[in-house]
Amino acid sequence: MVFSLTTFYSRRWGERRVALVTVVLRDILGIPVWAVGFGLAARAKAPLLFAKTSASSAAGIILIIGGSGIIIAALAAIRSKAAAPSLTDGLVRKGLYAHVRHPIHSGTFLEFAGLFLLKPSAPVAVACVLGTIWIFVQSFLEESDLAQRIPAYPEYMK
Repeated sequence: MVFSLTTFYSRRWGERRVALVTVVLRDILGIPVWAVGFGLAARAKAPLLFAKTSASSAAGIILIIGGSGIIIAALAAIRSKAAAPSLTDGLVRKGLYAHVRHPIHSGTFLEFAGLFLLKPSAPVAVACVLGTIWIFVQSFLEESDLAQRIPAYPEYMK
């Protein structure tokens, strides 16, 4: 069984403290660091890996808008559970979560593809690959945590 931040530390520190730690680590530090990293990658002077066209730029914008829409819809379905998980969370099976286990991650993948189409450079490609690796790691850890906190989650995963 993989270590679970929410389950392990909620029992020791209390749910409010763990929720605060989660908000600080992910929402205040993590997401802005990710955004700054992509911004720096996009601003880096580097040759393009392929010639941008109006079609690739339009596809990039569509992917970013679509990914953002998916993320917003997913966040609306899980509300505060996204920012501050707790031991009392229940399984969400509505909205996009009725069809996809990780719609926020799926939307983020679309955004990565869109960003790369808008700026097809090596620094942006590296940022996208690192972001993708992180999402896979985060998904693995998150699923372990959810399986420990929500008894119905392993069945939902199937």
